[in-house]
Amino acid sequence: MVRWPAAITLSAAALLIFACSPAGPEGVDPSVLDREIGRRIGDPLTCVLLAERGSGKIVYRYGTNTVCARTYPGCQGQAERTVEDLLKNFDPAAEGVAISCPTAADGSRSVGWAAGPVAGRDLVFAAVMEGQRALPGMIMTDRLASAFSAAGLE
Repeated sequence: MVRWPAAITLSAAALLIFACSPAGPEGVDPSVLDREIGRRIGDPLTCVLLAERGSGKIVYRYGTNTVCARTYPGCQGQAERTVEDLLKNFDPAAEGVAISCPTAADGSRSVGWAAGPVAGRDLVFAAVMEGQRALPGMIMTDRLASAFSAAGLE
């Protein structure tokens, strides 16, 4: 049996992950966008998606596939949903979504949802954060606008 050095195995896994990831918005370095989002709302249980306004094609993802695929309460009577569900059902003509609610019966954990247009671009975003220190949707919206601007999206 052939044993591959750990570095080669990890490098191959990283290449596969990045090969499947969206390339990022046109004219914006995804690593800069990652850094700016990380500085403002970064958390292991955060997912941010950017998509083309008309087609809904996802062009950027912050967060792992696992985190982005998790379902949480919709907070306004909706069934559980993923951040991609929010993105697909977001009306691009709307001003945005900024809601939060508890995810634990004792109130120790919550989920924040945010979605809206990206200023100056033909893009929309959707984001979710869950945990003991999850930001409310309104704060996520404000901080993401700042991150998008700092990364050159406006």
